[in-house]
Amino acid sequence: MLQPPDPDYEARVRASFGRQQFMILLGASLDAVFPGGCRISLPYRPELSQQHGFFHGGVIGAVADNCGGYAAFTMAAADASILTVEYKLNIVAPGRGDRLEGEGRVVRAGRRIVVCESEIFAVAGGERSLCAVALGTLMLLPGRPDGPSQAGPTWTRRARTL
Repeated sequence: MLQPPDPDYEARVRASFGRQQFMILLGASLDAVFPGGCRISLPYRPELSQQHGFFHGGVIGAVADNCGGYAAFTMAAADASILTVEYKLNIVAPGRGDRLEGEGRVVRAGRRIVVCESEIFAVAGGERSLCAVALGTLMLLPGRPDGPSQAGPTWTRRARTL
């Protein structure tokens, strides 16, 4: 069993999710947080669909990314933040149903990099069917608060010269 370095990890994860304006816009909820994992759900609305009426792939990807991200965030120190480095999403069936349910789990937590997997299920009439799987890599950012900086972003992009 994974042991989070911050004993107050659940409250920190829930507070961070509460600041996620995109998840609020979509209508997602953080249903469970546990060491190395979390569950997120999202009710269906026509505004979240593609032309066939299924959940849009971008919406499925956003849920998968957040499931992996918040699973990884359970393994962050109290003074750290986290950012997604990359994720690979495989949509294995249409996201057809009344809601999406995502489950994220840490595969391996290192000092700076955390690898997570997410499974996204479409729920129709109470029956869950797998619609996507994702593998994500996240970077732990020690000493960086998990919230907006009053001075703006702390990172800058340098132009490359040839």
